[in-house]
Amino acid sequence: MPFEVHSGLHSWSLPIFVTLATIVAALVYVWGWYQLRHALPNVLSVWRLAAFMGGLLSLWAAVGSPLAGMDHHLLTAHMAQHLILMTVAAPLILLGAPAIVLLHGLPQNLVRRALQPLARSRAVHGLGNIVTHPVFCWLASTSMVIGWHIPAVFEQGMQSVGWHTLEHASFLAAGLSFWWPVIQPWPSLSEWPRWRIPLYLFLATLPCDALSAFLTFCNRVVYPHYLSAHRLFDISPLVDQESAGALMWVWVTFAYLVPAAVVTIQMLSPQRHTSRVEVV
Repeated sequence: MPFEVHSGLHSWSLPIFVTLATIVAALVYVWGWYQLRHALPNVLSVWRLAAFMGGLLSLWAAVGSPLAGMDHHLLTAHMAQHLILMTVAAPLILLGAPAIVLLHGLPQNLVRRALQPLARSRAVHGLGNIVTHPVFCWLASTSMVIGWHIPAVFEQGMQSVGWHTLEHASFLAAGLSFWWPVIQPWPSLSEWPRWRIPLYLFLATLPCDALSAFLTFCNRVVYPHYLSAHRLFDISPLVDQESAGALMWVWVTFAYLVPAAVVTIQMLSPQRHTSRVEVV
């Protein structure tokens, strides 16, 4: 193993809290999925279980695996963390229909006495309608991405463990918010006609493209932290930054435009039109 890689891995240690939290979430979900599957066999398919577990695994890979030990050395690794949290972990978790499954996996006394009354309150319903509206979701996720890449804010996150943890949590929350209108997990109801979703996804690529283009072509190191960080693979800070920008550019393009194409194809599918005619 090259010395640089060994040094990067040596700086990593297993995060006990994140690992335990991931395991607990997985166990609660599996129990809830089993309960629902046993009572209503046709409600939840196996692929939803696989999606949720894949989301948890991606989440742990981003913040708990050796990749987390490299983010202080390489901006490319740091960028990969953000992309995994927002475009892999978040949509996979939502595809698992987490709300209904986790509610069945938690102790039912807790659900009846605390969570159900809270969910029925008007304040929670009103807040839920706001934070799941597509406009709010787009603005919140975009603001989070741009805000954390402001040099002063970014440097704060690299110098403080608390801020670094908040940064990761923010990107996961931004991802969940962004993909909510696209996936519409239970109990979400569609706020927009489906044809607006491809536009929603396309517009989301624009600020990411602008940020990635800036990192790739600005020809100067934007984040001073990486000027003094121990180098891995003998990559210069500027080349590392250009690689991070290119990674974001390509990754976001596929992560957002491929689902947009899928939704468009579904809307134009002859089967969709046939089913509508039959219903009428």
